[in-house]
This record gives sequence, structure tokens and C-alpha cells, in this order.
Amino acid sequence: MTGTDRAGGGGPGGQGGAGEPGGRPLLLGVRHHGPGSARAVRAALEATRPGVVLIEGPPEADALIPLAADEDMRPPVALLAHAVDEPGRSAFWPLAEFSPEWVAVRWALEHDVPARFIDLPAAHTLAWRAADGHGDVDADARGDDQAPPGRPGTAPADVRRDPLAALAAAAGHDDPERWWEDVIEHRGRGAGDALAPFTALEEAMTALRETEEDGEAEGGEDREGGDGDVRDLVREAHMRLQVRSARREFAEGVAVVCGAWHVPALRRRATVAADRALLKGLPRTKVDMTWVPWTHRRLSRAGGYGAGIESPGWYGHLFAAVDRPVERWLTKVAGLLRAEDRIVSPAHVIEATRLAETLAVIRGRPLPGLTEATDAVRAVMCDGSDVPLALVHDRLVVGDVLGEVPAGAPAVPLQRDLTRAQRRLRLRPEAPVRELELDLRKETDAGRSRLLHRLRLLGVGWGEAVASRSTGTFREAWRLRWEPELSVRVAEAGVWGTTVLSAATARAQADAVTARGLAEVTALAERCLLAELPDALAPVMRILADRAALDTDVGHLAQALPALVRSLRYGDVRGTDTGALAEVAEGLAERVFVGLPAACAALDADAAEEMRRHVDAVHTAVGLLGDAPAPGRGDLHSRWRAVLHTLSARDTVPGVVRGRAVRLLLDDGELAPDEAARLMGLVLSPATPPADAAAWIEGFVGGGSGGGMLLLHDERLLALVDAWLTGVPADAFTHVLPLLRRTFSAYEPGVRRGLGELVRRGPEARGSVTTAGSGVPGFAAGLDPVRADAVLPVVRLLLGRHPAPDDGDLAGANT
Repeated sequence: MTGTDRAGGGGPGGQGGAGEPGGRPLLLGVRHHGPGSARAVRAALEATRPGVVLIEGPPEADALIPLAADEDMRPPVALLAHAVDEPGRSAFWPLAEFSPEWVAVRWALEHDVPARFIDLPAAHTLAWRAADGHGDVDADARGDDQAPPGRPGTAPADVRRDPLAALAAAAGHDDPERWWEDVIEHRGRGAGDALAPFTALEEAMTALRETEEDGEAEGGEDREGGDGDVRDLVREAHMRLQVRSARREFAEGVAVVCGAWHVPALRRRATVAADRALLKGLPRTKVDMTWVPWTHRRLSRAGGYGAGIESPGWYGHLFAAVDRPVERWLTKVAGLLRAEDRIVSPAHVIEATRLAETLAVIRGRPLPGLTEATDAVRAVMCDGSDVPLALVHDRLVVGDVLGEVPAGAPAVPLQRDLTRAQRRLRLRPEAPVRELELDLRKETDAGRSRLLHRLRLLGVGWGEAVASRSTGTFREAWRLRWEPELSVRVAEAGVWGTTVLSAATARAQADAVTARGLAEVTALAERCLLAELPDALAPVMRILADRAALDTDVGHLAQALPALVRSLRYGDVRGTDTGALAEVAEGLAERVFVGLPAACAALDADAAEEMRRHVDAVHTAVGLLGDAPAPGRGDLHSRWRAVLHTLSARDTVPGVVRGRAVRLLLDDGELAPDEAARLMGLVLSPATPPADAAAWIEGFVGGGSGGGMLLLHDERLLALVDAWLTGVPADAFTHVLPLLRRTFSAYEPGVRRGLGELVRRGPEARGSVTTAGSGVPGFAAGLDPVRADAVLPVVRLLLGRHPAPDDGDLAGANT
């Protein structure tokens, strides 16, 4: 073929015979991920029997095509390309069972016909993106459904975004796929008309491209040379060269399956020299390619890695249904609603079918579509409510179908190790959200916990830790959901190692070196224990000790201590040696004890509230440290109590911190109730500024510390607060009101109602602050044994003790 050879010939009319030697290529323009297009492609290939099938897609994936015939390959799947030196720079080419490209690949494999991808190589695509300053290719990498940069609202840009949508809109249809079904699929489907839809579509696309070119000419410099337009020209030039090459090689004929937008360009006369000139000097990078599982939910997203399909579940149903698609669909909907305990009978299905067919007739459509089916479901099965209809849309119209790829598909070593671990631990990746409760005393559950924590260290967010129903340290709860882009994260993490263990260890060591603060290092130490990374824990602990020795900020030390103490408990659960952690934790605690009183002086309101949170965290951490037997650790409690006494008595300490210190001492039994009442009385005296008194109350009974119940059951304290509040001057009341509202609004409704009832009774009914509420209904000076014994049956039921035990047994059970 000489340099003046042409890509095609003639006008956009007849396709020519695919089996004619030297004949024009059979150009099958499609709408990506359209079931109508997929069926039309299969019919055209069956009718013409070409010698080779060329498909829009990255040529690097040609070696992966045979895997599509593997029995373990189940769409939706995607071709994944990523740069070898930067795995995070990647692109996906999603394919569903109803994608025309997938149908073309499968037809070629079933008929022993060569199949090739002819789009611009991924090596150029990824390098081009990098040159533009982009990372991941953030959409379906074909680009046929994406608009180029241009002026918003211009007709050509809208045409370019989805050419079939432009044709549908011109015909008065709002759904491009429904237009394709109505106009092409449901009209004139005779055996001899297999190529007629593509001939008509090529004519329409030719007219649309001429419209866009006219629009570009009118737009002037605003649109000339747009990045998306240039890329289309380059891609189409590469495809034309590949078509020429295939025509020379295969005399039986060439079939090309590509986006309908590109058909006129592939038919256009262009010289080989001109096409090669467009490809000259393109940036290039080394890439790896593989198949990865995809999901219907990802297909439904227009942004990110999605393909912009609104109803993949419906499309899959249309493609798979051999007959009566509407009736079968409504039967699926009825089954889903019945599973959710809604009353749906066969009569509902029959009536909904009739309504859908009637709506189609009224709307001038040859068959009911998703719009008619949805309207019928809403009216007949959902009683006009959109609430159950949202469930139908989520579960069926979109769906959580997750594809599968065979074990023989190329993958980075880290991915292979992860796959082996998933199989060993029976932790299958799934598209729907899955709640997982783990008992760490069981080896399988402990292994699952290690794997999920290691993946989180590597940035592979398959699992999210959530609050467990159990408060014990032997339990963990996770929320799992496998997203397709996690395959990219796994490939990206492959730079750290070939196994999950080695990669997580290397990543933890590197993160410890680059950590910016002490709290980050302590959190990393905690994650290393959770993930059971002993080789990473030692260097992390060395860095932690060095950082702790140099950091003099009490706030930083207080932030770091809780994570260390939690790590000690995790180590106990997992049988890990935590001696080094204990030493660092004790050292941090000692430095906090020494520096905290001085650090609490001269703080503004925001800093005081933050310090109050630090005091809470340290108090909890010291309590946990005391639970773990170790030499010298028992004195921590007494030293911490001394710090709290110091904080409670210093006037230079903010009120919110002083109030919290008193409350913590009271809760631990280190402060008598009378003494707590005395301190509150002093703070709420007229000599104390109202704002400082309100802050003290916030520290004492606020912050989610159960202060409402304390006031509810200790009426001396409630009387003090009530008497102080009623005596606040009017000019100061507006300043303390916001703080008090924040304090008391955090209480549960029942507690607020109880406090309101006590206040409504008034001081006389409640009694004086010295009588502890004597004479008030429900309170007495001493214990009432009869009323106390009344709870025993309920306690026995909660403890599972059906025979009535004696008092000693019950006391032992409570202990």
C-alpha cells in the first residue's frame, strides 16, 4: 500500500461485503454499554462472518483477549492499564455482558476469528495524561462519552458528549438507549436487515460531525485545537492505520466495532502519511495491563472510574431476557419487595404489566421500557410511594453485581498474595456492603483482622473499622465493600513488597520516618500492633522514643498517650510483647503529670476546651494502664489523682478544666460528695464571675460525661446549680446562656424531662442541700430492701440464671 492509499471509499451509505477481498471494512458504530447495540453487533457479525474483528480498545490488551473465553471470567470486568513506574497512573476500559465490545470479543473467540484492539495504545494515553498534569484517567478511557473542553452550552459540545443522545433529542426522546431500542431494534428486524441499523447510524453520525465542524469554525479560537478534539484526531488516525493493516492481512474481510462517533472519521479518506504525522512524537510510558473485576454500581457513575450508565441492572436484564422482558422484570421487582416484607401478589405483577403496556401505547413507544415499568411499579406495587421504589432502583436498576476474572490473569505479586489470603481466610471480595464481626480469639477471625489492618496501612481501604456491638477488646467490627479502583491501590502498593506482610512492614517503617508529629507515630505504633507487624514495630518504637524525648508540648504528649495505652491492650489480646510500649507509655504519663498543671494556666476558651479533652483522654489512659500488671505501674493512679487535686484547686486553671478534675475525682471515689458540693458552692458564689462559673459547670456535668444523671440523683448538686442560675444578674445571663444551653442540650430527652420535673417542684419540695433529698418521692435516707429485692428477677433473667439463686450466688454473679 502506498502513501496515497485511502482508509475507506465511497460515501457513508452501503457497508459493502465484509467477506469481499479488498472490500471496504464493515464499520459497526455502537453506543458503549448498550444492549441494543450489543445485539445488533452480534447479528451483524453472524450475517457477515468477517475474517478479523477490530475493536476500539488499547492494543496492549490483545494478549489478554483469550482470557475472555475462560469459564471463570464473568463480566462486568475491565481492562486495567497502569504505568509500571507509577501504578497510581492508570486507566480502565469497563466491559459488561451487554457491552458491544464484549459481545464482539466473545463472538470472535467462539468462531476462531482473530480479534484485536485498535485504539491509541495505553502507553500514549497514560503518558499524555501525565504530561497534562493529571494522574488517574478519571473516566471510561475510551473517551467516547466524554466532552472535550469547550464553551458550555454550545451545541457541538453537547453533540460530542453523547451523539446518540443528540439524535434521540432531535426525535423527541429523552433516553438515548430507549431511542435506539424503539427506532432501530423494534422496527424492521428482518433477517436481511442486520446491517441496516449501522448504515442509518453512520449517515446520522456523518451529519452530526459536519454540524460540530461547522460549530468549531463558528467558534473561532475558543474551540480551535481543543485538547479533546486533538486526541480524537490522533486516536482516529491510529485506528485508520490499524484498519489498513488488517485489510492487507485478511482477505476475508474486516469488521470494526467502535463508538458511533468515530465511524465517519474511519470512513474518511486520509493518506497514510497524514495519519502517521499525527502520531509522530507522542509521549510514551511503559505500561502493564490485566483484567480486573468491575461492578454494575461503578458502571452507573459518570464520574470517577464510572461509565455513565444510569441503569446497568436494567440493561443486563434486557440483554439476557429471551422473551417477555417487562413481565420478567416486574417478577424480579415483586420478588425483591416480598423479600422486604411488602405484600405483592401475582395479581400485582399482572396489573403492573398491563399498566406498563398501556403507558407505552399512550407514549407512542413500540414496547414498554424502564420508564413505563418504573411508573407501573410505583403505582401498583408501591402504593405511589418513592421509598420502596428507591430500593428497587438501588438493588435492581443499578445492582451490586461484581464480576470475576480467572486466576491466570496477569497481576502484580502483591495482588496474587492478597488473592491467596482472601481464599485462605474465606474473605471474598463483594460489591455490596457487608458487616463483619470478628472474634479475635479465633484464628481465622484474627487472620482476617490482620489482613484488613495491613491493607489499611497500605492505603487499600477494603474495610472500615466500625464500633462493635461488644465492648471487649476481643471483638472487632468491620464494614467491607470492594470497589474496582482498589485494584489500582493494590498495584500502587506493590512498590512496597511482593506480599501483604512485607509491603505493610516496609510502608509502616517509611511512614514512621516521615511522620510529622508524635501523635502520628503513636497512632502508627498502634496500627502496627493491630496488623501484627513485629519487624516494623521495633523501628517505629525507636522513633517514638526519640520523638517523645524531644517533644515538650504537653498537648502533644497527652494526644499520644491514649494510642499507646490502647496498643498495650491490643498486644495483650494478640499475645504480642509490649514491653517497649509500656516503658514509653509510662515515660509519657510521667511527663504529662509534671507538665499538665503549668500547661493549664492562662488559656482562652478554645484552648481550655481542648485541654479538657486532653485531661479526659489521659484519665482514661491511666485507668487502662492500671489494669495491666507491671512493676512500678501501680503508682500511676496515685500520682494522677494528685494532679487532678492540683487542677481542681488552682484558680489559674480554667473553669472547664477545674470542673472536670472535680468530676473525675468524684467518679473515682477520691472525693466525697460533700466535698464536691462544697467546691461547687464556692465556684457558684457571687464572688465568681458568671462566665467562669458556667465554664466550671460545663466541665463538671458536660462533655457527655453522664452529668445529667448525676444531677438527677444528687439533688444537692442540682439545688446548687438551680440557686446559682436564678441569681445570675440579667446583664450576665445572656453571656452564660449559650454555654449552659450547650451543656444541657447534650443530655438525653428523658434526663432533661426528669431535671425539668425536679426544678418544677421547687426548692421546698426537693428539700435543702443538707437533707440529700429526704422527703422527695422516690428518694429516702436509707436503703429500702423490699424495693431493692424487686429487681432480682430481672437480674436473674439478664444473667441467664433461671433457678432463683441465694443472695451470695447473685452477688458473686454481679461481681
